[in-house]
Amino acid sequence: MKTIKECYKIRMLALLMCLALPLQALACKDAVVLVHGNTATPASWDNTYDHLLANGYSTSDIYRPDWGSKSCAACNNHSGSEETPVRQAIQSALASSCTGKIDVISHSMGATLAAQQIDKLAVANQVDTFVGIAGAFLGLKSCGYYPFNVWSSTCGSAGLSVNSPFLDSIYNVPLASKVYSMKSYLDQIVCATGSCTVGGVHSSRIANEDATFSYALGHFGLQTDTAVKQYQLIQ
Repeated sequence: MKTIKECYKIRMLALLMCLALPLQALACKDAVVLVHGNTATPASWDNTYDHLLANGYSTSDIYRPDWGSKSCAACNNHSGSEETPVRQAIQSALASSCTGKIDVISHSMGATLAAQQIDKLAVANQVDTFVGIAGAFLGLKSCGYYPFNVWSSTCGSAGLSVNSPFLDSIYNVPLASKVYSMKSYLDQIVCATGSCTVGGVHSSRIANEDATFSYALGHFGLQTDTAVKQYQLIQ
């Protein structure tokens, strides 16, 4: 039979073990939605996903919707089947988040698609942080200027031509309590024509954002090589 002293030692040891757990593992965290870009897959977020898991998030905290054609970049736009997975991921994340709020990190065309769904669902007040990485919020000059745009779904009225009705519809809409953009002047997609700006403003910037961050990275490196910064921004 254990003595009172032994029982006391066991209880103290158990208490110390609990105290030794990282506080981040005990904290309630916003659910996170990671929205990939045109023709990409959820696996494009692996660096971010792994970093979140290493810093106290669980797999059930992270949503990675899979949207759009993987073989036809010019076929994807912001209307119809592309919307559904992103909308459902945002709704599911909100339903499961222990804080009642979510964070959204998005890349390329996924950034404008995520912004659209936040606006359509009218849930900006439930999004704590929105991070748009290498998005084309002001349009792609390679798509041309609407209505004299390149003839494709991606560049059409529901796409990324400069001044498209779609881009006009999400310009300056509330997205979150905190809004950040990540951009590069070496971006092969946003800067494909040799110019990254529309009206003197980098196209990846978001109206009324809280801050923007520039990197000497390519379009895809902005997503894969900034996982630590992405994590920091949603804390």
